Formats: sequence, structure tokens, C-alpha cells
Amino acid sequence: MSATLHATGLNVSYPGVPVLNGVDLTLEPGLPPLGVVGPSGAGKTTLVQTLLGALRPDTGQVTWDGRNVHRLSRKDKKRFNGAVRAVSQYSMTISDPKITAGRVLKGALAEARKAGRTHATSVEELLATVGLPNRFESRSMITLSGGERQRVALAKALATRPEILFLDEPLTAVHPAARLEMAAQIGELVTELRTGVLLLSHDLELVERMCPNVLILAEGSFVAFGPLREVLATSDHPAVRDLAEAAPLANQAFRP
Repeated sequence: MSATLHATGLNVSYPGVPVLNGVDLTLEPGLPPLGVVGPSGAGKTTLVQTLLGALRPDTGQVTWDGRNVHRLSRKDKKRFNGAVRAVSQYSMTISDPKITAGRVLKGALAEARKAGRTHATSVEELLATVGLPNRFESRSMITLSGGERQRVALAKALATRPEILFLDEPLTAVHPAARLEMAAQIGELVTELRTGVLLLSHDLELVERMCPNVLILAEGSFVAFGPLREVLATSDHPAVRDLAEAAPLANQAFRP
């Protein structure tokens, strides 16, 4: 059974520095991807880490399947880790120079089994999902380009067929010529799997292609919501206007 992820009144700060201020958010499997954009330092990565349970909010809470994610039992934590996944530009830091893409994905499939999310998907099928041929199974991760590592990171996250997927700048190392094609493939796959997606990115074209609606995060709060073109064209909030002015694509395609 799919479960909804709720964040209510999240306030998060580092010593002496407020980062998130009263954030509310709901992510539900089966709904279209939702985008989050905002300037650097707005709190996007902190938001993801809090939603994953890696950071504890000062006040407010995050619940999944009605349970506080910061107080899950060991059994529920395994279920949560299989159902709620994340990919970021740092997902494939290499600690073992000998580890291969195949070993990474076999480990992810084993994790899916432990989380009770077993399915008949092979390593080869996972590689194909992210546009990598079978020969990559034997390639050492350290020999892959940044874009290829990001593809393996995405395949690893998808191995559990997650209910909720966080994509935090997931394609920054992928060549621009392939980025939108990958975005289309990801969109088709998450629709098929009924995976709820939160996409956080500075790439406005990527967000606009994947997400019918976006949230603008500025100074730790959501300040605008709606279709990206509409928000950038109509919002008077200074952070939104700065985004529109700073992005060449926004100037060309999104302004009235």
C-alpha cells in the first residue's frame, strides 16, 4: 500500500542560522512531479535531508504512513528506506575504487528485498532504464564519467520502485544534449511506477519539462506556487523576479 509523506510547520536551523521557516509540504504517490526552485542557500537540500529523516527539525514534523520519520522502528525504517529514495549530484561518491556498477545495483536490489519490495528486475534492466548498455555492469564506478555515475545513482534509487523520489540536482553532470531526453525517460518511468517526485533544481528548463507545478523556495519559505511559466511571468516577489532575470531561458521563454 502506498503512503503519503507530510511535512508540517518545519523549522530547521543550524547554530544561529535559520534555514527553513514554517514549511508545509505533501507528497503523494501517483501525482505528477512537483518542482522546487530557488536561489542558492534557500534551503532546498536542507529540506530534502529533513524529509528523509537525516536532519531533525527544531519544530514541526515529517510523517510517512502516519508515522513520524524521526521515530520509526527498525522495521519501519527499512520500509521507509525502500519506499522513499533520493538522488543528488553527490549520490555516487566513490569509497571503493574497485566497486562496479553491477555490484552497486545488485546491492540496491538486495535492499529492495529487505524492504519487502521484491520485483523481477535485473541489473541489465536497471541499466537500460537510465540509458546505459549492459557492458556497464562490469565497469568500475571510478572509471565512469560524472554523468554516467549520476545515471547509476538514479538506477540505484529506482531499484526499490519507490513511492516517493527526491531528485536534488540529479542531472547536473549529464551532458546537456542528453539531459532533456533523460528527463522524458524519467517522467515516463515514474508515471508507470506511480512514484511521487520532488525535483529540486536550478535548471528551469528541466523543471518546466518535468513538473506541471513548482514551488519557489526563498529564505526558507515557499513564496509562490503554480506552473513555472505563470509564476515567473506574474509573481512580484523579489526572489522570483531575480530568478527570471538571472536565467537566460526564463528571459527567452517565460517572460510575457
